[in-house]
Amino acid sequence: MSTTSTTDDTAGGPGIPRAFVSDPSIRVHGDTLADGRELIYFDDADTTLGTERKADARALDPRPATASMRQDPLTGEWVSIAAARQNRVFLPPAELDPLAPASATNPSEIPDIYDVAVFENRSPSFGPLLEDDNAPRGGDDLTRIELGRTRTSVGRCEVVCFSPASTGSFGSLNRSRARTVIEAWAQRTDALSHKPGIAQVFPFENRGVEIGVTLHHPHGQIYSYPYVTPRTTRLLESIESYGPTLFADILEREQNDERVILRGEHWTAYVPFAARWPIEVHMLPHRHVPDFAGTTLEERDELAGLYLRLLRGIDALYDTPTPYIAAWHQAPVNVGRDDIRLMLQITSPRRAADKLKYLAGSEAAMGAWIGDVPPEQSAQRLRDAVAKADQENPV
Repeated sequence: MSTTSTTDDTAGGPGIPRAFVSDPSIRVHGDTLADGRELIYFDDADTTLGTERKADARALDPRPATASMRQDPLTGEWVSIAAARQNRVFLPPAELDPLAPASATNPSEIPDIYDVAVFENRSPSFGPLLEDDNAPRGGDDLTRIELGRTRTSVGRCEVVCFSPASTGSFGSLNRSRARTVIEAWAQRTDALSHKPGIAQVFPFENRGVEIGVTLHHPHGQIYSYPYVTPRTTRLLESIESYGPTLFADILEREQNDERVILRGEHWTAYVPFAARWPIEVHMLPHRHVPDFAGTTLEERDELAGLYLRLLRGIDALYDTPTPYIAAWHQAPVNVGRDDIRLMLQITSPRRAADKLKYLAGSEAAMGAWIGDVPPEQSAQRLRDAVAKADQENPV
């Protein structure tokens, strides 16, 4: 077991000591792609791969200019204008999968075979400060509201490849591989939280063309923002109004309710009391943990199994795979860390086998949601689906 403790004063607030415990059975080794982007391999605890990896032999153009962001003066929110994303690959055939290990006919983003690989996005919404001097100037700079304000979208966007296979999702992984991905989330959260200018780190998975994915390859992403996101800002306001025990009280209430789906020694998954989506599940750790970097090895081990069971249950609701967004909400780097707890939020617009919920006027324009399915009914269906998946495809 290895432990590192560091302090960072560069991300918009006072430095906070953090201790990250890595799993020594999961090997981590880094490399650099042809245009200078970082590539990191995470090898399963039971890997059959060696330690050597081929170098990236491509001749790549220099990295494009980092996107810029504009402030909406009506809300104070920042909108990243990332025009380079228009050119990204859209649902390519398997033989041209850009996340598959490179071959003679497919010079992909990953030069060699891997278990789990993480690399900097080639067309990021938030990226490095290259030659631009219009960087954000701290938290006060980004919260001040003026007209016509722009800043460079400084941050980091990483792609997390769950497997070298060209199809699948997190739920299709075996338990060992799921554990490796969770280790990657923890390690990258720790590393990204210590980069200058990063205010919040967000791991997530988009699954299904209905959600808008552009690649069938099993993968997720990690966004590192230069500001605290609007959703988290609203959460901080709720904690200020309710008190610092908000998450602990929610967990205690939910654990005693009929909406619980799965409960382990360290984690509980449930349909929230005021669920917005036809399928919506939250999962919380039983103790206060602000982000993945703060989890123990035992918590990560249990999560690998519970998370697989939950996702396979969601897929067992219907005869075809369920589209979803799996969002891991984490505390910002330098604010709210004693109050905001790491939380999974899975949402799906699927309200029937052949029907999707679309955000109409009330939700899209006013943020006033109307739920289609009673949360208690949804929880019962999910419990039944998890039981079915446990029997047909045990973890």
